[in-house]
Amino acid sequence: MQRHEHLLTELRRSGAVRVSDLARDLGVSELTIRRDIAALAARNLVHRVHGGATLPAATRPLPPRATRPATFTIGMVVPSLDFYWPPIVAGARAAGAALGVNVQLRGSSYDPEEDRRQIARLVDAGQVQGLLLAPCLDGEDADRMIGWITRLPVPTILVERQPRRWTAAPRQVEWVRSDHSLGLEIAVNHLYDQGHRRIGLVLSGGSPTSAYLLRGWHRACADLGIPDDAVNPRHTVGLGLTALIVHSDPQAIAVAQACAEQGIRVPDDLAIVSYDDEVAHLASPPLTAIRPSKNHVGRTAVELMVSRLIDGDRRPVQGVLVAPELVVRQSSLARRVRA
Repeated sequence: MQRHEHLLTELRRSGAVRVSDLARDLGVSELTIRRDIAALAARNLVHRVHGGATLPAATRPLPPRATRPATFTIGMVVPSLDFYWPPIVAGARAAGAALGVNVQLRGSSYDPEEDRRQIARLVDAGQVQGLLLAPCLDGEDADRMIGWITRLPVPTILVERQPRRWTAAPRQVEWVRSDHSLGLEIAVNHLYDQGHRRIGLVLSGGSPTSAYLLRGWHRACADLGIPDDAVNPRHTVGLGLTALIVHSDPQAIAVAQACAEQGIRVPDDLAIVSYDDEVAHLASPPLTAIRPSKNHVGRTAVELMVSRLIDGDRRPVQGVLVAPELVVRQSSLARRVRA
């Protein structure tokens, strides 16, 4: 069956799949996907987990026996347990299951002091050999937070975060994050290919992603020779814009609803591309979106940590960028393409 082949292909690519993602991609109900997973699990081709599936133990990649570690426990602190972060946590847990590693999760908030409390609890308990962290790195406290992290007694890897600059700390902080700048460039080039030359960008205030998106925006506009002055535009029609890139999905859906109320047709009068692709498919019309590979970010972070724990200082410090992907839907397609 074609759905089964698609499901298995995605599993081999990422190691774990979510029911909601497969249902959205294939245009079927979540109940249908659950039945598909159950049928494949009965043949021992997948392993059922809450909300999705992973590869069965027999097919999961493991390090060579000579270097396979005793079971590690890795602490993971994320600022939220909803919206953006569950796929990252799922990816980390899938990689942990494949490598025989326990992932101990703690939820924090977008507050440096709460981050420190949650991290300290994991370290003080003495049960973790490494930490995956997504701390608040805004404002003047960012460098102090990085300095504090470098003094922790166990290796640390930042997830969806990156130090702003090199420091003279005895141990540099490693990181894995989505390449949001590249994602924004992909969005601009997609709209350019659809014939748009006046494109606007709407950013989420206070989001750590915004700085990366703005960097990609200026780079893409410069490369294509189009104006880059329409950032957070208030009146798109008055500015003559024909397309918008909006971060994130809820804001993009709100823009699409406001357009409908004002008689602005999407995409005929205004094309919209959302950034995140959590709920963009629920809009009317469904929104084209840039989808960060969150599951892969979580998987890569665990794999990088296991490599660090096995090799120690013999392995050089690494920073890893994971490319997002473009998911094309109705909201950005030119009339000639949609026909």
